Amino acid sequence: MNRNRLLDLWVGIFVMLGILALAFLALRAANASTFSSGVTYTVQARFDNVGSLKVRAPVRSAGVMVGRVSSISFDPETYEAVVQFTVATAYQFPKDTAAKILTAGLLGEQYIGLSAGGDTVMLKEGDVLHLTQSAVVLETLIGQFLYNKAAEGKPAESKPAEGGDAKGAASSK
Repeated sequence: MNRNRLLDLWVGIFVMLGILALAFLALRAANASTFSSGVTYTVQARFDNVGSLKVRAPVRSAGVMVGRVSSISFDPETYEAVVQFTVATAYQFPKDTAAKILTAGLLGEQYIGLSAGGDTVMLKEGDVLHLTQSAVVLETLIGQFLYNKAAEGKPAESKPAEGGDAKGAASSK
């Protein structure tokens, strides 16, 4: 009887470790792990379209994660999306930095990509980025492509032959 209880205890410990490992992997796959690099500063950017950008999405520069999106809201006066994100103070960017909403892979998650400018004044808490590029929406691109292909395939308008009347040519038969 004592041996069965010891075996049950070890099986329980093993199952708990398995559950903890699965929870850890799920958090890593969902990119929900915390971005804790110490002190951060908040920057704001306005976009016409944020696509499927989500709160806690990464902010990257040159492929390195430098921050996270903290909030996304809608400005009813300008009809733009307002995105606030935090950047670690270890990463200083010039005031003329450009922000783009990019997609990781073909159908991957969206994130903000920062391209540093050449200004000598650095961003600080509460600054607004003015150079932004909205998200590219795959459905819009497909729609534009199909519209352009349909427009190319239209036959040219038929013009009557010179010197002849289209009406007269049809009635003479």
